[in-house]
Amino acid sequence: MSGENATSRVARGGKAIYGARLGILMLEARFPRIPGDMGNALTWPFPVLYKVVRGASPERVVTQKAAGLRDAFIAAAKELAADGADGITTNCGFLSLFQRDIAASVGVPVAASSLMQVPFIERLLPPGKRAGVITVSAPALTAEHLEAAGASADTPVVGTDGGEEFTRVLLGDELVLDAAAAERDILKAGDALVARHKDIGAVVLECTNMIPYARALNARLSLPVYDMYGFACWFHAGLSPRDFGPPGSSG
Repeated sequence: MSGENATSRVARGGKAIYGARLGILMLEARFPRIPGDMGNALTWPFPVLYKVVRGASPERVVTQKAAGLRDAFIAAAKELAADGADGITTNCGFLSLFQRDIAASVGVPVAASSLMQVPFIERLLPPGKRAGVITVSAPALTAEHLEAAGASADTPVVGTDGGEEFTRVLLGDELVLDAAAAERDILKAGDALVARHKDIGAVVLECTNMIPYARALNARLSLPVYDMYGFACWFHAGLSPRDFGPPGSSG
C-alpha cells in the first residue's frame, strides 16, 4: 500500500457523535409529532441530533418571548456542538429572538427560525410581490421577532389562532391531535392571508409543526410555500455537500 493510500484511510477524532451534522434544539413538549414535524426523526433524509431544552414549553416560548430561557438555549446549543453538530437549528420560529446570541456562543452556523427565509424569498419574487407568514399565534409574533430574523416589521402575518385545533393543541401541549382539523386551520389561515394582502407572492410557515401541511397549502393557494424542512435541508446541504466523486470522472 502506498503512503498516499495509507494516509487517506487515517480516521481523525474530535466529536462524540459522527454522521449527524445537524443539531436541533427542541422545546419541551408532549403533543403528537407526526411525520413531517421536526421532532419526528422519520422526517429527515439524514441523521440529526436532538437536544430538549427543559422548561421551554410552547406557551412560554411563544407567548412570553422565551423569557428567562436565553442561557438554557445557549447551553443546549453548546452541548449539541460539543457532541458533533456542525450546524444548529431550532423547532420554533419564535426563537429568532435568540439567533444572534446562540450564533455568537457556539462557533458553528445557526439557523434559529424559518422566518429567516423571508428576506431571501422576497428577492426571488416578481416586483410588487412579497412574502407573507402563517404562524401559530399572530398576536405573539411581533415586529421584534421579524426584525431579529432580518424580515421587515410590516411583513403580512396571519395566525391559526382562530382555528379549532392546531393552535390549541400546540400551545396547550395536548396529547391528541386531529391532523385533518389542523390542516383545515392552516388552509383557512392561508385563505385569509391572500384575501387580506393581494400582493402575496409566497408563503413562509413560521411554525415548524406546520411542515406536514405545506403541500396542501401549496395546492390550495397555487403559491410557493416555504417551511423549516426545506430551510433545514438547504442548511444541511452546506454542512455536508453531496459527493459527486472525483472531479473529472465520467461515472
